Amino acid sequence: MQCSTNLITNTMDDIFLLQLIKNGDKQAFKYIFDTYFTALCRFMYLYLGNTQEAEDIASDILASIWENRKKLEIRLTFKAYLFQAAKNRCLNAIRDRKATVSLDDINGQDTPQVNVTDSLETEELNHLIQEAILSLPDKCREVFLKSRTNNLTNQEIAESMDISVKTVEAQITKALKQIRKFLGEQYYYLF
Repeated sequence: MQCSTNLITNTMDDIFLLQLIKNGDKQAFKYIFDTYFTALCRFMYLYLGNTQEAEDIASDILASIWENRKKLEIRLTFKAYLFQAAKNRCLNAIRDRKATVSLDDINGQDTPQVNVTDSLETEELNHLIQEAILSLPDKCREVFLKSRTNNLTNQEIAESMDISVKTVEAQITKALKQIRKFLGEQYYYLF
């Protein structure tokens, strides 16, 4: 019951914040910026492996909220909205540059400057994600990793594994559902 109560409270707070931002309240926007900027950067770094690119995209996402505030519609929470936007922008950036970021690169040299608590949270999240992926059935895990870490298209995966594209799509959907379930409500927006 506690979890759903928190979600209701967060949603109500976000509705109020959204209304303030729509009315041009710079303090409400500053609150959103200050609350989420660092977390967005860390999250996007997991995808991009580049601190500067993560910061640029986080700034763009937050700036677009202010620029489009009058027509902004958020269905769940600011957190869910921002992290979904961040994920989409990261996937677009990766697709555009055709680069790959493996799970091993997450702890690379270009790590953003974060405090000890942030580092522990990131380390815990990395561990949870790796556990979630390892908990997948073998075929499902193989398809998911080829898609997400090797950045292969569904067609390329199907050809390399001698399975249909529909099977690839089904395995990715299954993987995402299982990972979301494994991570729970706290991190559901990541996948």
